[in-house]
This record gives sequence, C-alpha cells and structure tokens, in this order.
Amino acid sequence: MINIGKINQLSVVKIQGANIYLGSPVSNKVLLADKKPPAHCEVGDTLTVFVYTDGEGHLAATTTVPLAQVDDIAYLKVAALNYVGAFLDWGLPKNLLVPFSEQHHELEVGKSYLVKVYLDDQQRLAATTKIDKFISDTADEELSEGQQVELLIGDKTELGVKAIINNRYWGMLYTNELFQPVKKGQKLTAYIKQIREDSKIDLSLQPAGYGKVLSLTDTILAKLKANEGELKLSDKSPPEAIYAAFGVSKKVFKQAIGALYKQELIDIEKTGIRLR
Repeated sequence: MINIGKINQLSVVKIQGANIYLGSPVSNKVLLADKKPPAHCEVGDTLTVFVYTDGEGHLAATTTVPLAQVDDIAYLKVAALNYVGAFLDWGLPKNLLVPFSEQHHELEVGKSYLVKVYLDDQQRLAATTKIDKFISDTADEELSEGQQVELLIGDKTELGVKAIINNRYWGMLYTNELFQPVKKGQKLTAYIKQIREDSKIDLSLQPAGYGKVLSLTDTILAKLKANEGELKLSDKSPPEAIYAAFGVSKKVFKQAIGALYKQELIDIEKTGIRLR
C-alpha cells in the first residue's frame, strides 16, 4: 500500500528511457519525478521517497524530504498567492496550497504560519491554518508525567509560551521556568512536567528526577577541575547565568551542588563554588 503524503519504501519496477517507475506488489506504478534520479538505479532497487499527487492528479514520488508530511503541523512560509489561495514553501518544487476556505484570515507573502497538512477529498495534499480543531487542550491516556515529547513552539501568552505536543495537544512552557530563548515554529524535545487536575499539560525543557542531578554533578566537577577548582556560580547566581553555563534550571543546579556539598567534595560560597 502506498501512503500519499508520507515517506514510502518503494521498489523500482520499470525503467523506460529517462523515466523510473516505482511501486510494490499491491500498488500501481508511481513515476519518480526527480530531475536527477539516483545514479546507477536498477529494477529491483528500493528507494525511500515521498509520494504526492501531481498537477494532473497522478501519483508521483521524489527522494526529497519535505518540511512536513500528512498530519504534521509545521511553521511554513507563504511563497505566493493567487485566486485559489496561498502557496507555502515546504521544500518541494511544487508549493503546498492553503485554500481560502482553510484560512482564518488572508495570508501574506513572506510571512510564516502554523499549518496542518492534510489530504483533501480528491487525495491532493493541502494545508490549513485552522489547526485548533485538530489539537486537544487536554491530555489523554497517551501522555504521562515525565514522558519525553516533541514540541512545536506556538504563540506567547501572559503565562509563557504555548506549544504543540506530538502534533496533537496544546501544552504550556511557563516564563519563569524558561532559561533559553524560544521562537514560534521552533522544534524542541521536552518533557511532560505535570498533567493538572483539569487535564491541561505543563511542560519543561529539562527532564525531572534525580537522574538529571546525578549527571550534572559529574559535569560540575569536570568544570571545576578545568578552572583550577573554582567556578563563579553559586545558589545565589541568576538563573540565566546558570543556564548559560550548564543548560539547566537554577533548581536543578542547586540540587546538584547540594549533593556535592553533602559528599564533602565542594564548598559553597557567596560568589561561587570551590573544590575541597
């Protein structure tokens, strides 16, 4: 079975002149549309390709991987406008259409928008800016606290930054727990910090638990040894300075130096920490 709008593994079933046809035992032939096909391609070879519908309604394939596939939500830039809608640059020669009916408001060339890629009734690829109908505000049994997830950064709010989790859920990164700059459309790995009583999802860019602290203590000791046994960071340092040095929150840093102090490996002073 061929999945339109997805990456497929297809075999070369026929080569006719410059044309290469792909398929599987249970599928129709798909033309490889690349202007420069893979070198030394032979019947029986397997290619990794993205399958789409061309302008004439026929299936076509390319070895180029687009910026988004069917069911993905992505942050894509408008390349052109015409009488049917807006066209997004998604990394393929044929731009991705956002019909006027799938726009909250008229899109502008050069600006980027969060969109969901879908297949229309005629199995053609398109996109919509009306993404809220596909994203849940609450967690279900698929998510659990501490779980690693993939984020797509959304809009800023009074509390922090909204983010889309695994293309399916809204979550929140709170301003007072963000120790690195993030921007709309950025993709990040994050963790489910908490699923609240109302099933809303709080996020963190750092994993929870003492395992993080244990790995950080080794890093701190290594930096101390590389800096003649002294670092100008302590539990009184600004969170931004701690994140710049170690990529963790102030809370995690304080747990780590507290553990090292209890092991009698360091002294904690007002202006920094020092090896004993």
